[in-house]
Amino acid sequence: MFANANLTFSAWHEGKLVGVCRALTDFSYCCYLSDLAVDKAFQKLGIGRELIARVRSAIGEEVALTLLSAPEAMAYYPKVGFEKIENGFIIKRAR
Repeated sequence: MFANANLTFSAWHEGKLVGVCRALTDFSYCCYLSDLAVDKAFQKLGIGRELIARVRSAIGEEVALTLLSAPEAMAYYPKVGFEKIENGFIIKRAR
């Protein structure tokens, strides 16, 4: 997963990985934020927000940032600046 990502950022506390994000982008039109995870013990400290900010800084203002949310995280993304979109489609994984 990490070997084929364009962008990866991580957050560490006392030598322990506490947050990570992974994104795929062409650096000109769009960026797909494929993973954002923060250890439960470190949630609500701004780590996810900072990881997203680092992705946005790396891709610039002309690149759209998109993602598919896990159902339990749907309320989180509007809080950190994402807008819900209705004009998307998916072909789900076969396996």
